[in-house]
Amino acid sequence: MRTLSELLDQLEPRAELAVRHLWLSDLLDWIRGDAGNAQAALSRVQLFLDAAHARPGFPERLRQWWLTLVETVDATPLFSDFGFAPRAAFLSELGERLRYKLLPGTPETTHATELFMLLFPVPFDAQWLKLLDEDTLGRLGALLDPPIATPAGDEAVGEPPATGASTLLQDWQVTLLESLTYCTSQVCATGFSPELRLRMSSQSLLARPFHGLQADLEALRAALLLHGPDSGALHLALDQFKSRLEACRSAASSVYVHLDEHGISVGLVFRLRQLRERILRIRELLDCLLSDKPATSAMQLLARLVLLAEERRSIRALVASNSTLLAAKVAERGAETGEHYITRDRAAYTDMLGKAAGGGALTAVTTLLKFMVVGLALSAFWSGFLASIVYAASFVLIQLLHFTLATKQPAMTAPAMAAKLKDLRTGEAVSEFVDEVTHLVRSQVAAVLGNVLVVVPVVLLISLAMQYGLGRPMIDAKEAGHVLHTLSLLGPTLLWAAFTGVVLFAASIIGGWVENWFVLYRLASAMRYNPRITRALGVARARRWAHFMRDNISGFTSNIALGFMLGLIPPMTGFFGLELEVRHVTLSSGQLAAAAAALGWDALRQPALWWCVASIPLIGALNLGVSFYFAFRLALRAHSVSGVDRGRIRSAIWARWRSKPASFFLPD
Repeated sequence: MRTLSELLDQLEPRAELAVRHLWLSDLLDWIRGDAGNAQAALSRVQLFLDAAHARPGFPERLRQWWLTLVETVDATPLFSDFGFAPRAAFLSELGERLRYKLLPGTPETTHATELFMLLFPVPFDAQWLKLLDEDTLGRLGALLDPPIATPAGDEAVGEPPATGASTLLQDWQVTLLESLTYCTSQVCATGFSPELRLRMSSQSLLARPFHGLQADLEALRAALLLHGPDSGALHLALDQFKSRLEACRSAASSVYVHLDEHGISVGLVFRLRQLRERILRIRELLDCLLSDKPATSAMQLLARLVLLAEERRSIRALVASNSTLLAAKVAERGAETGEHYITRDRAAYTDMLGKAAGGGALTAVTTLLKFMVVGLALSAFWSGFLASIVYAASFVLIQLLHFTLATKQPAMTAPAMAAKLKDLRTGEAVSEFVDEVTHLVRSQVAAVLGNVLVVVPVVLLISLAMQYGLGRPMIDAKEAGHVLHTLSLLGPTLLWAAFTGVVLFAASIIGGWVENWFVLYRLASAMRYNPRITRALGVARARRWAHFMRDNISGFTSNIALGFMLGLIPPMTGFFGLELEVRHVTLSSGQLAAAAAALGWDALRQPALWWCVASIPLIGALNLGVSFYFAFRLALRAHSVSGVDRGRIRSAIWARWRSKPASFFLPD
């Protein structure tokens, strides 16, 4: 790092563009130091000012350098556009952030935003910028000595009316007014876009807030030019402009009501957030323009832009901020579905056992078909692809017959549980939540037991029938040995079981996303009223199909996605050398039963069989637990649930376990 004396000596106002900007970068590096103490950075700013005033000839060179900088680099885009996407599209902004994150910047630029990101690369800069006081900023302004005034008739701000005395504006005021004009025009353009107008409330459309925004800004500018910053005319114009701006914000907010009812679009949410941020930027520019301490306000704005520059490089922040509403909608739809999977009385518990038994019986047939696919001895990909079709068809059939597959429940029930955490301030609310926990646990237990206790005997019966009818069991001894090896508790079975929990969660997210997409584009309405569809199906049948798809689209999608992930993940990851496997508790139970049937009674004397038996309940626990955990965390974030007293909840659940352990497994 260069010393202060070297920096003062190396300033050359007539140097090349990159050299002039590099000098400023080096000066800021020196002020920043080790980026650990903002007060020390402030002291170095004051030390620079002292040295600059004391060094003969340096103030003149610095002033020439500053005039060259403001002539070559227009600060207007920095104040008006920095932090906003160049095009109002999520993918465009994603690409822009990837460019900022991965590609190096150059000081040889007249683009103010690119230069700003190069000069202020760390959030620490915001800390010492906020500490700059009026005296320090006054000394800095005197040192730079910008042009005193710009005639009000300057082309940048327009010609004021001929009547009355006009006010002279400094260059920084001209820049802020131009920035306000640019921001306002962008707000109007977004407000006039068809995507937003079609989703605004009728009251907002009748009020037409965006139509007069530009005119109100022109009135404010004219009042500032003609009457000055302290005039009553300016305050009236400012109140009118702020009122119009608030009406624009309210009109944009009404779009969220439509999105909540008819599905979330990440692209629309992105545009709405950009609009909201531009309105906030306009307010900040107004505060800076009309502040009694404009220099301090300018530093506060620059500090905020520094923090914005850090966020500008963050891919995670972009995705998180624009997918929150989508996550909330997915969680909300999951909560609606999840309520049906929670049993609260003996009748519902018995019904769950029956549905799970049906799911177990169908999974036994799935096990047979899976081994038939393996017996074809196809390549890894085609074998996995056919297995995916078998899994997907089986899961969809389970859904259509209203049976239950246990591992599908956690991702659906977690949002329902998270929604109940919003208000736990009273002891009664905590007790009710613990009741829901017991209902949920025993529902999961009933589903797993129904699946496993039926799939095992049905697979044994199928294998026995094949033995008597075809003279051979479902699989041979070699394949049975392979099954025992892959399901053994001594191997990586538990790791694959946890990974399968992630797969189950991912399938539920895909289902929720597709359902949101189905609702957003009003496909149910299209199926019901589209003339071509009604001519082909008839009005009554089209209405039934539309209602059927609206109710089942999420389940169809998640089941098909789960089937293809279970079948294709092993061969696809094996191609890249990762060789990830899946362990689904119901399918694993069926495969283990088939292996035991192939080996006969001798299998009962083999330790390998019992290691596999011991792994089954753990596979089930990991399938359910991991899937529930991720779905629960997503739902908590989506519902904005925070500050939950986890210790209080744990204590209440533990107390229920000690007093009524049976309630977690059997209904009262």
